[in-house]
Amino acid sequence: MARVTVFDKATLPSRHSTVGPDRAPHRSYYFAMGLTREEIGQPFVGVVTTWNEAAPCNIALARQAQAAKRGVAKAGGTPREFTTITVTDGIAMGHQGMKSSLVSREVIADSTELTVRGHAYDALVGLAGCDKSLPGLMMAMVRLNVPSVFMYGGSILPGRFHGRDVTVQDVFEGVGKHAVGQMSDEELAELEEVACPSAGSCGGQFTANTMACVSEAIGLALPGSAGTPAPYETRDQWAEASGEAVMNLLATGLRPRDIVTREALENAARVVAASGGSTNGALHLPALAHECGIDFDLHDVAAIFRDTPYIADLKPAGRYVMRDLHDFGGVPVLMKALLDGGYLHGDCRTVSGKTIAEDLDAVRFEANPIVRPTSDPITTWGGVVGLKGTLAPEGAIVKVAGLPNLAFRGPARCFDCEEDAMAAVQAGRYEDGEVIVIRYEGPKGGPGMREMLGVTSAIYGQGRGDQVALITDGRFSGATRGFCIGHVGPEAAVGGPIGLLRDGDVIAIDAAAGTLDVEVAAAELERRRGAWTARPSFYRAGTLWKYAQTVGSAEKGAVTHPGAAAEVHVYAEL
Repeated sequence: MARVTVFDKATLPSRHSTVGPDRAPHRSYYFAMGLTREEIGQPFVGVVTTWNEAAPCNIALARQAQAAKRGVAKAGGTPREFTTITVTDGIAMGHQGMKSSLVSREVIADSTELTVRGHAYDALVGLAGCDKSLPGLMMAMVRLNVPSVFMYGGSILPGRFHGRDVTVQDVFEGVGKHAVGQMSDEELAELEEVACPSAGSCGGQFTANTMACVSEAIGLALPGSAGTPAPYETRDQWAEASGEAVMNLLATGLRPRDIVTREALENAARVVAASGGSTNGALHLPALAHECGIDFDLHDVAAIFRDTPYIADLKPAGRYVMRDLHDFGGVPVLMKALLDGGYLHGDCRTVSGKTIAEDLDAVRFEANPIVRPTSDPITTWGGVVGLKGTLAPEGAIVKVAGLPNLAFRGPARCFDCEEDAMAAVQAGRYEDGEVIVIRYEGPKGGPGMREMLGVTSAIYGQGRGDQVALITDGRFSGATRGFCIGHVGPEAAVGGPIGLLRDGDVIAIDAAAGTLDVEVAAAELERRRGAWTARPSFYRAGTLWKYAQTVGSAEKGAVTHPGAAAEVHVYAEL
């Protein structure tokens, strides 16, 4: 039975829309929707989902929202459901639509903030599926700083193709195999029909599952809630528990910024590194920190990545998917291994009301094929590392999980957009030993910092993934594998060194040393910079134009507003 607390609205935001004679018009709207006077007198809890019919990632969220609302109501709150957008990377990938993906993170956070502010909600439960919706909702929670609980919608089940488990990554790589005659039309058609067999987000340790792990590690999700696949009915139990938990947070006064501390961000970065997670974690963690007023940039994240053992054998570098991890105990097993090894701050609070150490007290780490103890890691340092050098003064990021070699040196082959690079790759117009450069795809220059999964998968599908490297001021999908370096900054659109490269310039990459350099004399780079001029944008109106005017560098999380450091008020205290 849920614990029911009687709340005094005198200090809650919803008093502005529900209390006193002058709010009679406001209350009339709630009566029109069937609420009772008792329900109007209770705390109002926003239940936000990114439900839509764009992709399987989000299709189960409407059902889960109903369970979350039951939990809120059982514990004495009045749930108010609303939805916000998503842009699904798997469908946006490889064309101009991908420019909308990272922008959607800001729209999700902004629209959630506006809905909560406009209707004076007292607390928030957020349910998300696809990649950018997870950090977007968590950013809104810490920005508003009302009691909040995040819940992942769950991962997809693996598909089966010719006797083996497959994910959408295999389909992208199948396109590359098809281009070089290694997969027939019939085989590709069969693969695309079986790769994604259920509701849920991409099954490997791509961006969605990486950020789902982050939601538990950072303390904004109930421990154990992230691993259950979307089709399992037990997800509804987690949703109901999340609704009850947010009411307990409202009663105790525990808020997101009490939970998301610098130490909690460090815990989250540890989990990304230990799981061989998406390089996008290095973009979203600084953005979350920014919403809290904490200085925690790409370099801080990268330092933790380098100091963390890689212990989870998950796709794309490994063999397993999130469903498999769930079967062996889920994210708490991974976190327990890190805690036992001394890699987590056990005193960080979570939405359970307890500390990380208390949440994990009953978890017993036992030998399993997916997660190793930190004393016997896959590698002694993280699956994702940061780079810096003459080609990336503001840094860059690369996933090294599964890489056979950690150094690469070769001549540049430059492309000024993803489409040109993809056309060259599909036609085989590149040589082994080259470094493929895709630029003017950064946050401002894209605009929108596209992911390059189509290009990298095509290269891998052609069997040449170990023969070339690829660098970009854009991003890579969590499903990307190979020597692929993203987030190179400063980006080309603002005159960064990547924009000054010419075909044949020798690029030296050393992931072990953390360096990314171009072997061109500093004086020559300065001469080129003097002759460089900014390229006019293809987007001169609309949302993408507006985003380009305000977005900052990937180094700081590609954020679009000054953040909590500039605040003079917090919504929860209005």
